[in-house]
Amino acid sequence: MRTLPVLRRLAERIEGAEALDPLGEKLNAALSAVPRPAPVEDVLSGTPVGHPLHPALVAVPMGAWVSVPFLDAAGQDDAATRLVGLGLLAAVPTAATGASDWLTTNSAERRVGLVHALLNYAGIGSYLVSWLQRRRGRRTAGMITSTLGLTFVSAAGWLGGHLAYAQGVGVDTTAFESFPEDWTDAVAEADVPADGMASAQVGGVPILLARTGGTVVALGDRCTHRGAPLHEGDLRDGCVHCPWHDSVFALADGEVVSGPATRPQPALETRVRDGRVQVRRVEQRGLRSNVAGH
Repeated sequence: MRTLPVLRRLAERIEGAEALDPLGEKLNAALSAVPRPAPVEDVLSGTPVGHPLHPALVAVPMGAWVSVPFLDAAGQDDAATRLVGLGLLAAVPTAATGASDWLTTNSAERRVGLVHALLNYAGIGSYLVSWLQRRRGRRTAGMITSTLGLTFVSAAGWLGGHLAYAQGVGVDTTAFESFPEDWTDAVAEADVPADGMASAQVGGVPILLARTGGTVVALGDRCTHRGAPLHEGDLRDGCVHCPWHDSVFALADGEVVSGPATRPQPALETRVRDGRVQVRRVEQRGLRSNVAGH
């Protein structure tokens, strides 16, 4: 079944809607001013669980709210009211994680994310009104406003899918990079500074090279979080700090030390032959080894 062209065109119009930028900038400034200690930001981003947390939390309010019409139809008024309330409670951490993710987007992704958020807030507001109406015994009015809320959050959910699956927000940006499986020349060993980083293209893929413990190590140079060139960041205490959002990765193995990144950097094996650094990465996944052009 083909995607409805009208939905695709709508998403494209939102992507290019520069009129949304002033509101986005104001909201970004307001959210950025809220203190977020590193451990809190890591949790909001999903760093401890290895994947963005927001998509997982969405299932709770959506699951509760989708069930409400069925309980209404069965005449289970109290149960329906409780599920509306459960969805409202679950929407708080869900919105917080979404806002944290949105802060590290820009351009078209930020515009789509803004509309996604506004629709969700409209849905939350509708469900809050529905909950109050139901608590006061105004069943029919509560059903109408909860139906409106479900319409809003369903539209927001579609845009959330567009953010993830069409725009790649939250996806490991190195997922389709294909690193060489055989030893491949990268740079001269002398070009890797003792206290800095070097970058190279190997098989069309950017890699970062540095020294740790006297050994040359190599990582994918494209940050798994939003694609920043890591070689433009800083080296501190055996870690590389992303220049865009300050994610921290261990040089030794690419593991995430601090978010907002959730996925480790691809780590390559290295060796030195005749003064040249060679790299390879034996482990490959199917989609990586069947990418276009390889």
